[in-house]
Amino acid sequence: MPLAFPRLYVIMDAALTGLPAARLAETLASAGAELIQYRDKKARSRELYETCRELALQLQGSSARLIVNDRADVAALVEAGGVHVGQDDLPADAARAIVGPERWVGCSTHTLDQVRQADSSPVDYIAFGPIFPTTTKQPLDPTVGIDGLRRARALTQKPLVAIGGITLVRVEEVWRAGADSVAVARDVVGAADPAARVREFSARAAEVFGNPL
Repeated sequence: MPLAFPRLYVIMDAALTGLPAARLAETLASAGAELIQYRDKKARSRELYETCRELALQLQGSSARLIVNDRADVAALVEAGGVHVGQDDLPADAARAIVGPERWVGCSTHTLDQVRQADSSPVDYIAFGPIFPTTTKQPLDPTVGIDGLRRARALTQKPLVAIGGITLVRVEEVWRAGADSVAVARDVVGAADPAARVREFSARAAEVFGNPL
């Protein structure tokens, strides 16, 4: 992999947890999560900025990198570790121009053509899915499945993040199909004990790859 990319990519979706964002981020980081995306589709710009600033401060000094969903401007302003954009957000080159060369830029893809386009764009990693059915994100894109993930893997050498309906029960088959990392929302932040779930993913990664997250 071009990057030392964490095996688990936690999506901290505000709609899935009742815990304060900074408290949850600290819990995840202390359990070993090294990549945490904050997503709040309903937040106004000021609210999103203030929450992300608090998160960035909370995670300073930890090994966790904060990724801001959608908003490259907010990511740059709070000095987050990067931004993740979708197909309807700023194009990757525009996001890169805003956050600069040191922060990560990732993008979501849902078809093999989009993976090819992303591979030639200035992104650091590519998310692909949904692998399995999911209700976390609306509107739903067609499920690509494990076979689709294998085809996507053949199209890029950039870190490939599988997303969509991934749980601890199914994560091994996703990693073995070629995903460098798995993006997980509900199965981590919606768990009764998010820290314990992160550690379970870490243990499973060690079984598959010979090392933890």
